[in-house]
Amino acid sequence: MSDQHNTTLSVREVSENCEKLPEGVVRDTMDVDVLIVGGGSAGLSCAYRLATSIEKHNAEITAGNKTGELIPEQMIVVVEKGNEVGSHSLSGAVLNTKALSELIPNFQELGCPIETLVIEDAVHYLTEKGSFKFPITPPPFKNIGKSIISISKLNKWLAAQCEAKGINIFPGFAAVEALYEGSQVVGVRTGDKGRDKNGNPKSNFEPGLILKSKVTVFAEGTRGSLFKQVSQKLNLRDGRNPEVFEEGVKEIIQMPPGTVKAGQVIHTMGFPLKKAIGGTFIYTMPNDQISIGLVTYLDAKDPLLDPHRELQKLKTHPFIFNMIKGGKVIAYGGKTLPAGGWYSMPKLSGSGWVVCGDTASMVDVQKLKGIHLAMKSGMLAADAVVESIIAQDFSAPRLESYENKINQSYVKKELYRVRNFHQTLSKGLLASLPFIAIQEITGGRGLFDHMKIEHTDAHTTESVKSVWGVDGGFQLTENKLPPTDGVLFFDKLGSVYLTGTTHDEDSPNHLKLLNARTCSDLCKPKFNSPCVQFCPASVYEMLPSKIDGTKYDLQINYTNCIHCQTCDIKCPHDNIEWTVPEGGGGPKYTGT
Repeated sequence: MSDQHNTTLSVREVSENCEKLPEGVVRDTMDVDVLIVGGGSAGLSCAYRLATSIEKHNAEITAGNKTGELIPEQMIVVVEKGNEVGSHSLSGAVLNTKALSELIPNFQELGCPIETLVIEDAVHYLTEKGSFKFPITPPPFKNIGKSIISISKLNKWLAAQCEAKGINIFPGFAAVEALYEGSQVVGVRTGDKGRDKNGNPKSNFEPGLILKSKVTVFAEGTRGSLFKQVSQKLNLRDGRNPEVFEEGVKEIIQMPPGTVKAGQVIHTMGFPLKKAIGGTFIYTMPNDQISIGLVTYLDAKDPLLDPHRELQKLKTHPFIFNMIKGGKVIAYGGKTLPAGGWYSMPKLSGSGWVVCGDTASMVDVQKLKGIHLAMKSGMLAADAVVESIIAQDFSAPRLESYENKINQSYVKKELYRVRNFHQTLSKGLLASLPFIAIQEITGGRGLFDHMKIEHTDAHTTESVKSVWGVDGGFQLTENKLPPTDGVLFFDKLGSVYLTGTTHDEDSPNHLKLLNARTCSDLCKPKFNSPCVQFCPASVYEMLPSKIDGTKYDLQINYTNCIHCQTCDIKCPHDNIEWTVPEGGGGPKYTGT
């Protein structure tokens, strides 16, 4: 092992090494017609719609029912950073099937993995020990007739349908760089595999691919790291509200046989959240399983916000504990979801590219629904791309038809109706209720329309002293983890084990710490290191400094990372940049 391998290099030095190829090694170039970055619901729906629309176009021309030229066979490629499609997919998830029914009308006959239909729904407010059921389920929480699903299973099934249409899906390939000719996006470069932690090639080194495409569809999911670069380079968020997010954590609990009535959806508010806005969901599924999750706004002031801890506390409440006692947690996960909605959406298309789904902030945060919007946006992106293929024109004016299609669809109708919801609820649950009621009456307008978001989530964080009234804060009961038992209650490391997360330990750290001194000198004294709390996977630890015993240094356990990207969003000093790790690394979700 070389001395360089044993030496700890700076982020800049590692990045420089990662840019170098061994002598005589070149990256292979593959020309494709349509490149889709992300194998989630949006990207797979786009791919499937592309293939079926081209089939339909050619069939109509062949039958003489339509004039025009046949579309030659298209090379449609989906790149997915997970080791297989679905392994990085996490959601509640209650699905409105209207987009799925449009995409694949016979989805039931083809064995789409719908767990069960919703037959009951309810909303409860939790106090410290008691609960109050709303006499009427508020409209945003009505889910009867919708479908409870595993998004991981759904995406695997969608991938199989795509492959049956001849679509090429490359799992384990992380797109790390967009390629340009002027302002036109002309493809991506995928990440190298087989580099050591200092960025040097190992014996199993494989260079990434250059994928040249006529059009690129960005469908990476929340906080797409590649589209973040594209957005900054092309100024795609000028005039928009800044992106804001929520963080969710989820568990699946296996109950004893015959104890669970499938098809129930319960939402709760109140306990355990005190300093943050959010709520919980509980879904009952076949095979005596219960899915339970907690979602919090990331524009909270509290520097000690810890969604994993709050989920463990939630399970101690009598209303919840009586529901899950006798069970065992068998799966865990965490992710962020975009909360800014309509006014936080970026420009949706340009020369050689379109963006859809969560990457474009297309989530109805009032209902916590985004899957059907992601699917529909992917389908509309496909429609615009097919028109471009027919015209052989992938310019910005031609692809602008996608944005027009969004504006004429239920994607806009649903998002526009809740366009001011996040901005209002951020004022506090009780304070916002009258204004949300006015928005319901006025179709989303409220007293003022186009409400601005004046902050990013990172910069709402306040000091421990100002939020909790004491230094440190962890001596307070509210900030203590309930006793763990490895059955129903877990610490973070125990929960991470349930995600199946793996990364090559001798690979470059994909979590870029920009200035270590900021963590020890500024963040720890004022905020008590929020990344240690908000990360749902014990990636970040503050350990006593080996150089100065009066201070602490940040240790990054990047092999624990479950790709929620909260650190990239909520670090109060914008001191952490999340980048994609070596393709295939990360969680291995199966039933989430």
